[in-house]
Amino acid sequence: MLLNDIKQLANELQKTTIATRRHLHAHPELSFQEYETSAYVKKQLDEIGISWVPMANTGVVGLIKGDKASDQVIALRADMDALPITESNKLDYASIHDGVMHACGHDGHTASLLSAARILQALKSKFGGTVKLIFQPGEEKLPGGASLMIKDGVLNNPKPQAVIGQHVSPMVESGKVAIRKGKFMASMDEISMKVSGKGGHGAQPHLNIDPVMITAQILVALQQIVSRVANPSLPTVLSFGKVIANGAFNVIPNEVFLEGTFRTMDERWRSEAHTQMKKMATSMAEGMGGRCDFTINRGYPFLINEEHLTTQLSAFAEEYLGKENVLEADIWMAAEDFAYYSQQAHSCFYLLGIANQEKGITSSLHTPSFNLDEDALALGSGLMAYLAVKQLGNRI
Repeated sequence: MLLNDIKQLANELQKTTIATRRHLHAHPELSFQEYETSAYVKKQLDEIGISWVPMANTGVVGLIKGDKASDQVIALRADMDALPITESNKLDYASIHDGVMHACGHDGHTASLLSAARILQALKSKFGGTVKLIFQPGEEKLPGGASLMIKDGVLNNPKPQAVIGQHVSPMVESGKVAIRKGKFMASMDEISMKVSGKGGHGAQPHLNIDPVMITAQILVALQQIVSRVANPSLPTVLSFGKVIANGAFNVIPNEVFLEGTFRTMDERWRSEAHTQMKKMATSMAEGMGGRCDFTINRGYPFLINEEHLTTQLSAFAEEYLGKENVLEADIWMAAEDFAYYSQQAHSCFYLLGIANQEKGITSSLHTPSFNLDEDALALGSGLMAYLAVKQLGNRI
C-alpha cells in the first residue's frame, strides 16, 4: 500500500521537484558558500512543517518522526554545492552566476531529497521511526562537508542505523538505478610537486640542470608504482592533469610545477603508495642534480556499501522500479565524501540514471554541457522515500 502511495505522491510532486531543481540550478553556489541554498532549504522545510537545525555553517539537518512506535533511525543525504564551471547550456534556468554551475547534479540531489521529505511528512502516520534529512555543504572541496557534518554530530542525537545517498549518473539510463555491494568508489588524494633545477639557454643544456627532463623521468617512473608495485587485483589510479614549465622555445626554466591525483580502495596500500611515490620522486630528482618538493593533501577515504544493507535496499528498489531497472554498478574510481559516512555507519550510495539520448542528455559530470533528464526526479524522490520507510521496518 505504501508503495502505491509513495509513487502517487512522487508523481504529483513532479512539477514541484522540477521547479525546485531549476531554481537551484539557476542559483548555484560554490563549496562552503551555499548561503542562499541553505536558506532556501530551510524555508522549504518550514513550509513542509519539518523541524531542522543548522550544522557545519551552511548545512541543514531535518527530522521527520513517524507516528508509529519505533526506535529506528534512517538518514537520507543530499549535497548542495556547485562547481567553478561556466555553463554552456542555453536554458531558461541556466546559471545566473558567471563561472559557477551545478555540473554534478547536486541541484537534483537536493530537489529530490526535499520532495522525499514532502512524501514522508505526508505519510508519517503510516510508519514508525525517524528519518534524518542531511543537506550537506562542500562535497566538491576538501576537507569535504561530510567530514565537517560528522564532526558537528550529524551521526548522533539520534544516531542513524543506516545512511542512504544517491548520485545522478549520465552513465545510467533514466528510469534505472545502479547499486553495488562492498567497495564502490575510490579514495582521493591531491598531489603537488615542484621540481627545481637550474634554468638557462636551451642551446646550452650542459650548463643547466633541466627540471623539464627531470619531471619527464619522474612522471614515467611514478606510473611503475601503479603497474609494478600495486597488487594488480587492487584498483589504483595515478593521474597528473597539470604540468607547468614556464620556459620558452629556447629557455629552460628553473622550476616545473605539477598537480595530480592518486586513487585506490585500500587504506594500507594508500599510505604505502604515498611513501613510495615521494621516495621515488625525490630520489630521482636528486640523482639528476635537482630537487623535488613532493606534497600529498590526503582527501576522502574509499566508499564502501555495507553488504547486508545494500542487499536489502536493492530488493526494495526492485519492488519500487522492477527488477529489470535495478542494475549492478561497476567500481567507480571517482571519489565522494559520502565515503566518510560509510566509514562511520552502515551506508549505501547508489546511482540514479539521468541519461536520455533522445533528449540529447548524454554529457558527463563536471562538464559545461551537463544536464539531467528531469523525468528521473520523480523516481529519485519516490525511491528515497520508499527505501527509508522500508528500511525503518528492518534491522541490519
